[in-house]
Amino acid sequence: MKDRTDVEFKHYKSLDTIIERLRGENGCPWDRKQTPETMMIYLIEEVYELAEAIESENHDAICEELGDVLFQLLFIAKLFQEKNHFNMEDAARINAEKMINRHPHVFGDVKVKDTKEIRENWQKIKMKEKNHSAQKSILESIPANLPALMRAYRVSERAAGTGFDWDNISGVMDKVEEEWAELKAELGKNGDGKRTEEVSLEFGDVLFTLVNVARFAKIHPETALTDSTRKFEKRFKHMEEAVSAAKRKINETSRSEMDQLWENAKVEVKN
Repeated sequence: MKDRTDVEFKHYKSLDTIIERLRGENGCPWDRKQTPETMMIYLIEEVYELAEAIESENHDAICEELGDVLFQLLFIAKLFQEKNHFNMEDAARINAEKMINRHPHVFGDVKVKDTKEIRENWQKIKMKEKNHSAQKSILESIPANLPALMRAYRVSERAAGTGFDWDNISGVMDKVEEEWAELKAELGKNGDGKRTEEVSLEFGDVLFTLVNVARFAKIHPETALTDSTRKFEKRFKHMEEAVSAAKRKINETSRSEMDQLWENAKVEVKN
């Protein structure tokens, strides 16, 4: 990288200025050819990297990934600004108006009892807004491309907000048992492997019902599964290290020995 004076470096500290330069006539050919559709993919990737950084609780990584997400957002806004559709200030203004409107208990004189009532009011206000008022279903505004567990949680939460819900977590657990029995029955019919679609649907029913268990337990299934997967990874890597220390490979280890290594990993790697 060429040396730059402090004055020149300060000039490029503005992300907006950097993006203008990248998109300019003498800028970067790669940046110049980007579209909102191509940048959307990079934004999604950066958001996942930010989520991973937050999970790690590494403040330096969180700071860096936040900056990457911000850059992607500003870049996308610049693409629309170039076509005279809107700019980032317009987006910020619209969002500010929305947030004020959806928090009448903070910016108005509405009284609320608890967070449950806040969420109910939020949804009522949201459905009255221009871009939601024409919707025929309260589920329409849930993005179709959300990860499956996140979308299942949002769908069940939205439906429950209408009163279509179990009375308590015991009712949901009974439903889990019912769905589990149906999955076992379908698996029993699948001896020839021709009923995979039916098995898949029953398996999905089990997962969806478990999502509702998570909702009643006030945890998020996406976070819970992420934590459990990370715990499994740590324990499996611990097994691999133990095998490697004996100068062997994991796939050459007997099942009984792997079971014992796994039990050791459970003791030594708690979470």
